[in-house]
Amino acid sequence: MAQGLPKSGWWMLILGLALAIGGAMLASRIQTTGGIEVRDIRFQGTGGKTMSALLYVPSTATATSKAPGILAVHGYINSRETQDGFAIEFARRGYVVLALDQTGHGYSDGPAFANGFGGPDGLVHLRSLSMVDPNNIGLEGHSMGGWTVLAAAAAYPDDYKAIVLEGSSTGAPYAREGSPSWPRNLGLVYSQYDEFSKLMWGVDKARDIGDSAKLKTVFGTSERIVPRKLYGSIANGTARILATPAVTHPGDHISPEAIARAIDWFSVTLKGGTPIPSANQIWYWKEAGTALGLIGFVMVVLAVFDLLVRLPAFAAMRGPVEPGVEARDGGWWRALLLTAFLPAITFFPVFVAVFLLVQPNPILPQTVTTQITLWGLVGAGISWLIGRKMVSGRQSDWGQSITAALLSVAAGYALLFAVDRAFHTDFRLWIIAVKLPSATQLAIAAIYVVPLTIGFLASVKTLVERLTVQGDGWVAQYGWAKLALSLGFVVMLLLDYGVFFVTGQLPTALDPLSTVIALQFPVVLATVAVIAIFTWRRTGSYRPGALISGLLVTLYVVAGTATQGW
Repeated sequence: MAQGLPKSGWWMLILGLALAIGGAMLASRIQTTGGIEVRDIRFQGTGGKTMSALLYVPSTATATSKAPGILAVHGYINSRETQDGFAIEFARRGYVVLALDQTGHGYSDGPAFANGFGGPDGLVHLRSLSMVDPNNIGLEGHSMGGWTVLAAAAAYPDDYKAIVLEGSSTGAPYAREGSPSWPRNLGLVYSQYDEFSKLMWGVDKARDIGDSAKLKTVFGTSERIVPRKLYGSIANGTARILATPAVTHPGDHISPEAIARAIDWFSVTLKGGTPIPSANQIWYWKEAGTALGLIGFVMVVLAVFDLLVRLPAFAAMRGPVEPGVEARDGGWWRALLLTAFLPAITFFPVFVAVFLLVQPNPILPQTVTTQITLWGLVGAGISWLIGRKMVSGRQSDWGQSITAALLSVAAGYALLFAVDRAFHTDFRLWIIAVKLPSATQLAIAAIYVVPLTIGFLASVKTLVERLTVQGDGWVAQYGWAKLALSLGFVVMLLLDYGVFFVTGQLPTALDPLSTVIALQFPVVLATVAVIAIFTWRRTGSYRPGALISGLLVTLYVVAGTATQGW
């Protein structure tokens, strides 16, 4: 048995299961409060494409007592669950909510951007439901989800009464140009720190949206637009209103004010529903429940690995735990800084290069996954150049390491499968979400898993062989590892958003999408560090942690992004 191997597997497994199942029960209780039923549905869209959605049905909505309906749609590289805050609060107020997966996202057939992002099909399906009043429909979408519901409004201009755009816009690049009469009864929620203001409304600073010439055209005025002031007429369908919460673009998802403004708009533009004050919100308890589930998921994966390495069948994996260096000398500090900051430094160049030079295709069908994979391989190459003179000690058996990694990750996803079937929830915190992959996504994951894992083999090898220090206890080992892998992104994002919040101008505005994607990396990389140290302390090898990380991150990214080229 590896030196210092604690007998923690069973306790960890029990606690992980308790967190995951308890969190799922809390999440389910919140999203079904007041007798709301949540259904995981599929329906056929244009061209025979299978569309996916979560349907929220209040107990008051029946075939004989029809309720107003709302089509709610997530943004690019998200999924239907991202709209939970809005969907839960709409459903609590008596609206039937269809939270749609856009085409090429979640469990809807691809490619992304097809069929008006799936918006027209979603509207048709919502209006066909027996418990929905087809003459009392609202549309709500965040970011590219706004373009999705605008596509629905353009295709069926008489089939909805009001629309809320969250961090989105009319017009270029993907929507019909807006006017004082289209879309009907527009509520625009555009945050003061939205990263996409130049793309959406042609202003460098989101807080200056009231001066946007494009928006003035939509509002039918030449004056600066005043937030919370009603323009036009609800009765005539020309009403417009602007709200500007003090959050970022992805912050709309977890902003009580952003959600409240959507509630307020539908309360005056749609008929029916339950008059609950917009400040009365409970969705954040579901967020807390799925966040507990996310922690429990990681704990279960690690606990199963811990139990496996104790078995005779995996005895060849176990070896002495030998820290890589004797002390934190100059070489150690240089290795720490390179490990921490080179990934952050290479992030934007690699992401921009892939976006400009690599078109999605059947071999590389997901742009974001291709970006992350190439970025990981660039990091692997740099790690090899820096540490090519290192001589690795004894390492765990490849066959057993791969088998243990597969079984450990499979245990986590088996838990996710059970939670999904029992409660219709996944494991998530804000934009960080572990979702069950579809059959198509599993096939796509097979394309990316090997190169992405190569990247983790290099980074985890550097972590345990160059940055573990003799005499450190477990607290120091975990702490330094998390610092080494996440510090660069933490510093980069603090500088980026610090300037953004002070000046209103995002330094990385040239590539705002990659900026938003980078928000996940401090948490994801810190989790990789925990996995690396946990498995190294039980085997004396970097291989198992790198393999588990490669599998988990591949599945995490593939199931959570858009498929363009499949």
